[in-house]
Amino acid sequence: MEKKLNSLEDLARIQFESLEPDPEPIAIKGPTFIKQNLEAHFSNKGRAGKTVTIIKGFNGEAVALKNLAKILKNSIGVGGTVKNGEIIIQGNYRDSLIVLLKKMGHLVKRVGG
Repeated sequence: MEKKLNSLEDLARIQFESLEPDPEPIAIKGPTFIKQNLEAHFSNKGRAGKTVTIIKGFNGEAVALKNLAKILKNSIGVGGTVKNGEIIIQGNYRDSLIVLLKKMGHLVKRVGG
């Protein structure tokens, strides 16, 4: 059983083991996407007046669609979901999403207002 610390002086006498960093950092590769023709929609119908941005037209696996949605949500800092092959982002972020998707190499078309 270890001695109880009763003062800051007791705390100062504690010696911790040194933690050495890993010799080789782990390389994390980002997901790669095939060039897609996407559409960026703005909508507030059926959502109690809340505005959302919808990305449609993604052709590929559900996992790739979820990864793309996660990247978009994290880069803007908002919530969203994937439903019926569409990415639904909370709020009107259509312009910034178009810029992000174009940087990724996708062809994006602005649809509606």
